[in-house]
Amino acid sequence: MIKGMVFAERYKLVDYLGQGGMSLVYRAIDIRTGHSVAVKILKSEYNNDVEFLERFQREAHAAGRMSHHNIVNLLDVGTEGDFRYLVLEYISGNTLKDIIKEKGELNPNTAIQITIRILSALQHAHENGIIHRDIKPQNVLVNTNGHIKVADFGIARITNTKTISKKDMVIGSVHYSSPEQARGSIVQATSDIYSTGIVLYEMLTGRVPFTGDNPVTIAMQQVNAVPPPIRELNPSVPPAIASVVMKAIEKAPQRRFQSAREMADALLKAKEGVAIESSPPPSSGNGHGKPENGSDSDLKSYAASSSPKFGARTQPQGKRGMHRSRASVVSTILVACMLIAGLIIGTIVIYNSVVNSAIAPDIVGVTVEEAKASVSRADLQLEITQVNHDTIPANIVIAQTPEADTDMRKGDSIVATVSIGPVTLLMPNLIDLMREEAVAKLKDRGVTVLISKAPSTLPVDTVIAQKPEKGQPYVSGQEIELTLSGGSVIIPELTGITLETALTLINQDSLLIGEITLERTEVIESHGIILKQEPVAGSMAILNTSITMTVGVPAALCNGVIYIPIPDTTESAELRVTLVIDDAEEMKYQGLTRVGNACTNVVLLNSTNEGVYTCYAYLDGEKFFEQEVELR
Repeated sequence: MIKGMVFAERYKLVDYLGQGGMSLVYRAIDIRTGHSVAVKILKSEYNNDVEFLERFQREAHAAGRMSHHNIVNLLDVGTEGDFRYLVLEYISGNTLKDIIKEKGELNPNTAIQITIRILSALQHAHENGIIHRDIKPQNVLVNTNGHIKVADFGIARITNTKTISKKDMVIGSVHYSSPEQARGSIVQATSDIYSTGIVLYEMLTGRVPFTGDNPVTIAMQQVNAVPPPIRELNPSVPPAIASVVMKAIEKAPQRRFQSAREMADALLKAKEGVAIESSPPPSSGNGHGKPENGSDSDLKSYAASSSPKFGARTQPQGKRGMHRSRASVVSTILVACMLIAGLIIGTIVIYNSVVNSAIAPDIVGVTVEEAKASVSRADLQLEITQVNHDTIPANIVIAQTPEADTDMRKGDSIVATVSIGPVTLLMPNLIDLMREEAVAKLKDRGVTVLISKAPSTLPVDTVIAQKPEKGQPYVSGQEIELTLSGGSVIIPELTGITLETALTLINQDSLLIGEITLERTEVIESHGIILKQEPVAGSMAILNTSITMTVGVPAALCNGVIYIPIPDTTESAELRVTLVIDDAEEMKYQGLTRVGNACTNVVLLNSTNEGVYTCYAYLDGEKFFEQEVELR
């Protein structure tokens, strides 16, 4: 992969950030907006690997279903030649793992705040039917502003029994995997709760609870071992907080918190010193009131308590016995009636649950026609409600009630929420407004504003063009292009004059010095003279346009160029530039600075030998600048 490559004519790769198991990650610049983004590219060796392609697509699918301030948002997805890629929100900062390595134990309040944000992201994912399955500090990003973002849904699964099975399990990072993941069992949302508990444990203690020589050893500890008590490792952790962690990492999923929101609530209470209720121990009885695996004495005690006492009458006698006999007959009849009623009710239940039962099909994301066919095959009815949606096309099912795989009765109705496309909005007139006014007018319309500038005689930053134009429709989330006045200036003729004179003209005309290229020439008259320029003379440009120039330099010498920042000055000062050659300073330039705002002076340097030299600059004899420069 080569830096500078552009994907989708938009995303220019500028920095290599690293790699994961299946992808390479680059920082890129969105050419349209100038913003940094992260581009995740599937490694080329996996292009024909079905499993990795599915996993890469799964991450795109999972991320595409979510939009949350604590989740790294998906911005785009596509292919460029042989490369498959995702464009993600770029987070400048460190991973939570880096922070733990650097700081060790975190303050309990800080750890709670981070955990609550992880749980907020997970609650959103779980509500959208997505289980992360690889929560670990390496996948929690902390940006430079302290915002928390959960990343990498690469092994996430959408909780749908048609797509999830035991053979489909992927074990996450073993130090943070739940016992059910370690066993290769099907995981639920409580598995993410377990992993979050391990992350919180590590934040509070500076270490993970289980370590070993190999992944299998660690996985077995996740299933069987008891973690070291948190307060033994860090006595400053309040007991209420420690108890929340221990409940989150219970071995049995049903003994953990059952939702991310429940764990977040418990953490907030624990922060105030309110302890949670302990999980009830599993029942040890057999359901019949008898002791299970008891001793002989236990069994004898049970038998004694269940038998008639020695010497008690066991047969009815006289009229009293006859009354008891009749009561016994009535009791028998009542029991029989109850049994018959139970059989009837049981038959009805069986009929309703088996013969007359139906299962709601999954119709989210399909067309109305496909939804009708699926619902009809299940002997159910379909009711439709329509809503506008900014991104989902018309005639596509957005949501359903009840959810897929819900038990229903034949003839029941499924309510489908169907998109009728975005709300039609009309673009206001922004022409002749100043930039601040135009942006403020678009602020609450849910659009992205793209700014460009063009030459104009109107005041700088006046809107001179807009797209869409006034009165044209747009949708929420659309990119609105505004062209602003950049002022206007005619590019002066610089070729054929000295570099020093060209710099003066550039400063006078509110232009900027761009890249300067040196061209070796044996023509003495061309030394220090501008040979080429861009833009060409006579063309119109906006203010502060950069002018690139090619300057002639002696062919027999080694040459270089240095840019010297000149500060604001109310009086002209003597500028002297020297080059250290053989431990002695040689004068390379001497002149006067111009009066006015800060600017840049460019000085040509040369020597008989190539190499890296130290350059000094003096104003009125006082050194204010030092920099190394390469002559070649």
